[in-house]
Amino acid sequence: MDVRVLPKPVTDLMTTRLLQQTTFWSRVKLRLGWNVLAFDIEAGGEPSGDVLLLMRDVGGGRRVAYSPFGPELLPDGERRGEYLAALSSELGAHLGPSCIFVRWDLPWISPYAEEEDRFDEEGHWLGPPETRLRELRMNWGVAEVGLRKAPTDILPPDTIIVDLKGKKDGLLARMKPKTRYNIGLAARRGVSVRTGGPADLGLWMDLYGQTARRNNIVFHGKAHFDALMDRRSSDARARLLIAEKGTRPLAAMFLSASADRATYLYGASSDEGRSLMAPYALQWAAIKKARQTGCTSYDLFGVAPRPDPEHPLYGLYRFKSGFGGALLHRQGTWDYPYDQEAYAVYCARESASTGFHL
Repeated sequence: MDVRVLPKPVTDLMTTRLLQQTTFWSRVKLRLGWNVLAFDIEAGGEPSGDVLLLMRDVGGGRRVAYSPFGPELLPDGERRGEYLAALSSELGAHLGPSCIFVRWDLPWISPYAEEEDRFDEEGHWLGPPETRLRELRMNWGVAEVGLRKAPTDILPPDTIIVDLKGKKDGLLARMKPKTRYNIGLAARRGVSVRTGGPADLGLWMDLYGQTARRNNIVFHGKAHFDALMDRRSSDARARLLIAEKGTRPLAAMFLSASADRATYLYGASSDEGRSLMAPYALQWAAIKKARQTGCTSYDLFGVAPRPDPEHPLYGLYRFKSGFGGALLHRQGTWDYPYDQEAYAVYCARESASTGFHL
């Protein structure tokens, strides 16, 4: 497949609903020590959008490249592996000989989510097949170096998208009864939601730390969230919402908006006061604020792919599915190695790292 790339300033990235492919996100990552690159893409002689790439040093004079939710456009759904391999190969000359591999967190819908035999009798997705079969399908028609399924998905491949169009009563009507009840319960118990600022980052980190300890997760440091609150952006933005009863903080979240989509990026809640249902008040406030800023959809950002109690994200599935959205299954994270030996060493180290984040 004929694919060409042309470097461009990150300030010229196209408008997109994918926050992680915006100029705003490039500034966030630049502040956190990443190098940022942007490229226009041409496939088959036709424009095929653009892509943001992040690069960082991993020691020994080597680097890795990563594209969060890129590339957005898929010019040929039947030849996605050929396209991605050709794009990766073309980028290699721009990334340099020190780059071990390029990693793609693909926003494309999984091909297995479009096949009827991948759903059970109740309509729940069975998920993709084993990695070996996924790689065979992805590399069909790919010559020489092939694509590899990454050891882990960095960004969540499974999410719920809530349609924000229509009247407010219609949004409530599409929610599950328990979700509507808990939204009302939080209001009756005096929970209110406000927009926070940089002075509230300490409050956020306290709630975030409680959540991380409660759920045994590794979390981002304060610098990450400080970078998120950069208010100079025009193409996208992120704001902190805080749910309180009086002056007592109960829950908080980062809500982003890019083009016509809002996204629930991060959430946290207190160990105490859980009967006040503050997370429900927070999500309802986020939905209303997203509509006020012109968003027509809301990405709840990360759930189990089906109602499986054994899945680590099952609790998020139960909570988020109550808001009346539709499941979306993305293709997940894929790697294109430039140096096979160094790539194998890197993956072994990555697999042994608890809570690793690229």
